[in-house]
Amino acid sequence: MPFLMIKKSLWSQATGDGAPLFLIHGMGSASTIWKGIIPTLSKNFQVITVDLPGHGNTPLIDGQEMDPISLGKSVFKLADAYGIEKFHIVGNSLGGWVALEMAALHPERILSVIGLAPAGLWLTPYTSRIPGSAGSKIVASALQHLAPAMLRYESIRKLGFSSVSPKWRELSVETCIDASIAMGRSPGYFPAWDAILKKRFDKEIPSTVATTIIFGDTDNTLPARTCQERSLAPRHAKWIVLTECGHAPMWDQPDDVCAEIFATTQRAK
Repeated sequence: MPFLMIKKSLWSQATGDGAPLFLIHGMGSASTIWKGIIPTLSKNFQVITVDLPGHGNTPLIDGQEMDPISLGKSVFKLADAYGIEKFHIVGNSLGGWVALEMAALHPERILSVIGLAPAGLWLTPYTSRIPGSAGSKIVASALQHLAPAMLRYESIRKLGFSSVSPKWRELSVETCIDASIAMGRSPGYFPAWDAILKKRFDKEIPSTVATTIIFGDTDNTLPARTCQERSLAPRHAKWIVLTECGHAPMWDQPDDVCAEIFATTQRAK
């Protein structure tokens, strides 16, 4: 049976039985991004989705540290509140970076890590926000109440999602609405952006933690030439590039993503 709770200031939802598997979304997103793969994963895992601070149903508290390490510590506190000592973890974009930091911080607690287009693996750390990121957030915030109606038109979905997904035509209207509303209602978006400036992932993760990194071949958000530096990933990590896939592999290639999650967690045994 699924159940909802707020633990240690993080909103979360858990469903399914089996080994615990945490899913962590990216910047300006929310736990709704995982809807498409939860039914498959929950057949084998206790799937726990998390809304990071200032995203989804989790409020942004004054003074909240939003850097990936601090966000990872918040997820560990959530696991403690559930009474979970060891677990698997999957993260997308910023969530992927958070997952990697968690494995570096407490590898004895992380059974496996799957980074889906993880941020932080860039040649040179950003010193300012990506041009256009502020505009996207402002537009999403201004139009969030109109999104359910507007996104029923293919032309609007193309405008909003063609740069994110090469398979944008196949995305459900619900997926697009969820993503648009999540962005519009994320007060943690800009604080998270500012917290990653001048940083990148540069830690060691021991080989005891099974690790897989997955990027899409058409990731326009974190392009291969600048944001997919393999030398920063754990040396033992399996590195996969999926075809016809953008910045949200769980949207574009859900079957392949689930298969790799199952394979990685099996390697952890």
